[in-house]
Amino acid sequence: MKAMKRSTLATLINATLFSAVAGTSFFTLAADEQAPGAKSNQLEVIQVTARKRVENAQEVPVAVSALQGDKLDAYSSAGMDVRFMNAKIPSLSIESSYGRTFPRFYVRGLGNTDFDLNASQPVSLVVDDVVQENAILKGFPVFDVERVEVLRGPQGTLFGRNTPAGLVKFDSVKPSQEFDGFSSVSYGTNNSIDFRGAVGGGLTENLSARVSVLWQGKDDYIDNRAPGFEQDDILGGYTDRAARIQFLYEKDDFSALLNYHVRNMEGTPIPFYANAIKAGSNELVDGFDADVVYHNAAAREFQVVDSQGVSLKLEYDFANHTLTSITGWESAEVNSRGDIDGGYVGGPGVIPYQSESESGLPDHNQYTQELRLASNFVGDFNYQAGLFYFDESVTIENFGYDTLAGGTLNGYVNQQQDTKAWAVFGSVDYTFSDDLKVTAGLRYSDDDKDFVAVRKFVPADLSECNFDLMQCETDIIRTEDASDDHISWDLSATYKLTDDMNLYGRIANTFRAPSIQGRITFSDELTKADSETVTSYETGIKSDVLDGRGRVNATIFYYTMNDQQLTAVGGTTNTTSLLNADKTTGYGFELDTEWVLTDELNATFNLSYNNTELKDDSIAIAVPDRPTLTITDPMVDGNAIIDGNSLPHAPEWISNLTLRYSKELGDGEFFTYADVSYRSEINYFLYESVEFEGKALTEVGLRSGYAWSEGDYEYQVAVFARNLFDKQQSIGAIDFNNNTAMVNEGRFVGAEFKVNFF
Repeated sequence: MKAMKRSTLATLINATLFSAVAGTSFFTLAADEQAPGAKSNQLEVIQVTARKRVENAQEVPVAVSALQGDKLDAYSSAGMDVRFMNAKIPSLSIESSYGRTFPRFYVRGLGNTDFDLNASQPVSLVVDDVVQENAILKGFPVFDVERVEVLRGPQGTLFGRNTPAGLVKFDSVKPSQEFDGFSSVSYGTNNSIDFRGAVGGGLTENLSARVSVLWQGKDDYIDNRAPGFEQDDILGGYTDRAARIQFLYEKDDFSALLNYHVRNMEGTPIPFYANAIKAGSNELVDGFDADVVYHNAAAREFQVVDSQGVSLKLEYDFANHTLTSITGWESAEVNSRGDIDGGYVGGPGVIPYQSESESGLPDHNQYTQELRLASNFVGDFNYQAGLFYFDESVTIENFGYDTLAGGTLNGYVNQQQDTKAWAVFGSVDYTFSDDLKVTAGLRYSDDDKDFVAVRKFVPADLSECNFDLMQCETDIIRTEDASDDHISWDLSATYKLTDDMNLYGRIANTFRAPSIQGRITFSDELTKADSETVTSYETGIKSDVLDGRGRVNATIFYYTMNDQQLTAVGGTTNTTSLLNADKTTGYGFELDTEWVLTDELNATFNLSYNNTELKDDSIAIAVPDRPTLTITDPMVDGNAIIDGNSLPHAPEWISNLTLRYSKELGDGEFFTYADVSYRSEINYFLYESVEFEGKALTEVGLRSGYAWSEGDYEYQVAVFARNLFDKQQSIGAIDFNNNTAMVNEGRFVGAEFKVNFF
């Protein structure tokens, strides 16, 4: 298996080029076979802001993919959270052990499996120009969004904040003077309801506004069958509400955009299924039913999220320059309590010990400020320069409970983390000729963290502490600080080979600031990971073919990461430990294509290959000692040697195919949208085992409907299905106790009605 991972980069290059050429030849033939005089549809130009300017995606020397329009509508059907993007874009995967909150993003195999509420990630999320650092912020629902961009590879110059793997960027629909809006409602499996709406327009000659709302809900549908704790429909439901209001003031060369957004979610966490994976295989046990759990703490499981934020973007255009200021404040609160072992005393299977815990974020505040000056020269030279400031304070509470005593509190840890960071950055663009353009960027970053963890002795009677845990006797105090600075840089070039084909190359370097882990509920020591640094090399081709009826973008890349921050999750206790790996390498390719097959049929096909390898023979990971787990790594003193392993949740292959068929029918249009996504096998943890290798996953989606117009209104009715063939399997695990699994969502079917108005 590991020998296959060491296939040569030359083979991948040949495979990429063959895919591009073969695809072009096939679709050229399809185009040539069309009837004479047929209408020549063309693909739309996709505008992105990958470099903080509005640019044609085909001319940007960055591996970038965009989701918008029908794709975005189809993927987010069924009330899905941000994980709907998993395996829908080359080299992008998303997972969570919390459920609808705390998504973890992975790009080109780089991510972070840490489940602590102060965990940093190497994939940044930027929403409406404001970085969302804490993982709870990253779970904000996706609605009334104009476009989603995924930038692969280090983005440390212009964006900076923890972007060694890349970033995901959401841009909401902005206010305008034109009156417009929409309203949609869908109903589906398990009494799920998804309502979305927005309305906007001019309030005065210079002031416009837009209000966007979301309301999603699903009934509890999972039954608990633990003896003595039986209860129907106890888990699986949620109510998720969110809103956004924006005001845009525009006059002459000045604009001001105010954005306020808020979210409230109440539900239950993702369910854990004890001993759901067969020993000696990665199959679910015979008779597995995702609608049934065996929890002795099910009645106490809950998850509540409250978040809000406000941003103000000011722009002033003056002679040949644009000055931009972006001020942001974000705040989040969360409490999530679950039955971590996924079972009860006596089963299913052997439960070494009971685990019921809760994590909370009672206080969180993030402040950001960016000031940027960009030139708008007509000539060959342009530049951007700016300053960035980041200030975050986090309070985390971890609770432990004695499940056998009815969920009595028996452990408490309070953590405080304060982070301050600042940066100065700049980039220059120079046009050497009509065909050759070069960009160079530089950023200096300074990052500082202060951390303290206090563990309290919890008495049987909390009245001894005046029912205030912070007044209880202190059991242990741990403090840590971490700081570092780094100069990030990138150099890229675009060469116009023809009017419809661009070649590009890019070299980039950046870092992720040090991290601290303080989950000392079950351990006495803090762990810290030093900064990781990455240098990436990539080259690619971006081409429009068939007179604009086809698009083929292909990229090959190679990166080396020094001192990668890794998280050892679980093992012998319900905790996490941070460590640094000496070196990690990754290489692969990405193919991103779109096609107009006929006047009525459009298609996209995307493919990515990622090979990742850890290179550090000094790291030994603690693993559970039990007969139900088959470790395939070399073992030393009960620990697994992970040298040569691929990274967790890093599939080698991701592929996605979509087809959209539309036909005029009566006074409207009939349409069908189908998509198939595939990701290959993944390791759940740093060590490798038979049971904790997630099987390859293929999911199919379908959306069909009819759209028509009447005056200033456009109507649409549709039926849809996600995971059409109800393929369910483990997608994650809890390894400290037993073969506890998390599974993907089952088949979801529903119907939607939508009206757009102008």
